[in-house]
Amino acid sequence: MMRRDVVVIGGSAGSHKALTQVLARLPADLPAAVLVALHMAPGARAALARSLASSCALPVRAAVDGGRLEPGCVQVAVPDRHLIVDEDDVLRLSDGPRQNRVRPAADALFRSAARWCGPRVVGMVLSGSLDDGAAGLAAIVSDGGIGLVQDPAEARFPGMPTAALRVVPDAMTATAFDLGDAVAKMAGNPVIAASRPPTPLIWETDMIAYGASNTADRGQAVGLGCPDCGGGMYLVRTGLAAHYVCHVGHSYSPQSLLAVRDDGIEGAIWTAVSALQEKVMVIEELVSQSEKTGDAVAAAAFRAEAERAGRAATVLQEHVNRSAPAGR
Repeated sequence: MMRRDVVVIGGSAGSHKALTQVLARLPADLPAAVLVALHMAPGARAALARSLASSCALPVRAAVDGGRLEPGCVQVAVPDRHLIVDEDDVLRLSDGPRQNRVRPAADALFRSAARWCGPRVVGMVLSGSLDDGAAGLAAIVSDGGIGLVQDPAEARFPGMPTAALRVVPDAMTATAFDLGDAVAKMAGNPVIAASRPPTPLIWETDMIAYGASNTADRGQAVGLGCPDCGGGMYLVRTGLAAHYVCHVGHSYSPQSLLAVRDDGIEGAIWTAVSALQEKVMVIEELVSQSEKTGDAVAAAAFRAEAERAGRAATVLQEHVNRSAPAGR
């Protein structure tokens, strides 16, 4: 009989404390494998596993490529590699395309678990900015799994939990401690086998695992260029969730795509500000030359042009300052 024996957890900024609280509530004989993908800096591999192990009754270690799902064990993603579930409960560490500008990404882990484990999965989104994990949690629930979300009011950075609840409104919401208790109660419960996962999910998880590409239904072509490679992007919908993926596998949630577009726009504006300021410097030299030769008309015209360029630079700079978010 199939049982609920896979727990996948994703988080980012502010999630470490919440994760330790979740793990602290799990019993040593938990009949489920636990996989964790946190956004992390290079070099955090050993430190993260050690810090989690100190507050957890379960063994905690860094995931290895070719490892397997192990009930009663916590395996954490390593820096710069997606942690994904593959066929026959095998784990893979993939250097495939970044998702939501990060690797490891919660969405990559969640979607792979949804594809290969279906209703066996409990997905959990913890504190973090933007919306990594939201589309992946929707995929888990769509394939018969269960969604858990840290209460945004408790999360240090509520962006990821809020985004997850927006697309999975029926997900259980609770404090980190209570989420751990919920996992302990759910683990090992019998479940009903799911039907074949949707084609876009199969295609996208294959891209991350194997780099494979095919002409299968990728979603709706939307006429957007991928920020990473310039390739065409497709819109993939899963229930209320939506994300964008290009033909080589780079994937963006709506908020992460908006963030990278904002960065590009800001960069373009600062380039324009710099060009306008340099224009003013050149025109001021022309003003000086005109004054030295006694050409008052030319000097006045150049001075007016410099003032226009200076005002334009000021307007653009003020726009950037007004538009800069306090935090996402």
